[in-house]
Amino acid sequence: MSSTIQRQRAAARARLERQMGERLEEARKRKQRNAIIGAAVALLLVIGGAVWLTKAVSGGDEDPAAANPLPQGNVCTWTPDDAKANPNLKDVGTPPTEVSTKGTQTMTITTNHGVIEAKVNTAKAPCTAASMTYLASKNFFDNTKCHRLVTEGIKVLQCGDPSGTGNGGPSYKMAEENLPNVTEPTKAYPPGTLAMAKTQAPNSTGSQFFIVYGESQLGPDYTVLGTITKGLDVVEKVAKDGIAADGIAPKTPVTITSLKMTPAES
Repeated sequence: MSSTIQRQRAAARARLERQMGERLEEARKRKQRNAIIGAAVALLLVIGGAVWLTKAVSGGDEDPAAANPLPQGNVCTWTPDDAKANPNLKDVGTPPTEVSTKGTQTMTITTNHGVIEAKVNTAKAPCTAASMTYLASKNFFDNTKCHRLVTEGIKVLQCGDPSGTGNGGPSYKMAEENLPNVTEPTKAYPPGTLAMAKTQAPNSTGSQFFIVYGESQLGPDYTVLGTITKGLDVVEKVAKDGIAADGIAPKTPVTITSLKMTPAES
């Protein structure tokens, strides 16, 4: 065999050995990559399993706030009223949006004729109770007049408007709540009811309230805030004196010197 052929064969063997070496190295790297990927997948499966187990134990994959929603009625919406369009409105800000939905409160209305007290149903009218509590803390009702007395058809004394015009209130409105679930108009608001006044439009409750002192023909459209527990005789006496010459206000003026709300009690 010539030396040339031997050199060619040696070179061929060298190339083959080099190619085999490269293939073995590539196989080794591929195996290493697969091992790393496999380990990573296994780790992800372990983490995923732990997350799934945690969510399963805690009740699912919902957002924590969604899984533990606030009690219904706990969040209130205060709709701005246009103070420029109605100069009788009094801007004292707005109450907090998150309010108590438990228990009852005591409203104490001190007037120039005596004290009137009411048990406020905070649990059933949480937003209205929160609004009245907030306004009372701002002395919103202090030294204001009860501007309306009705003695026929409905028997109510209406108060809560600092302007004394019947058109005033705070610079926000709210939705009605705790509406009577009755169809008989004379039973919706029995004597001793403390309820909120509003316009014919929905979601128009403000600060004005009325005290029912006799049988009244009223549809179930007004928020029931609570029940008078003391001083209904004060209202009855004012009503007995009749209505003023303007046909609206009580003939015997009624001034609220202060209105206070206690904290909610279970």
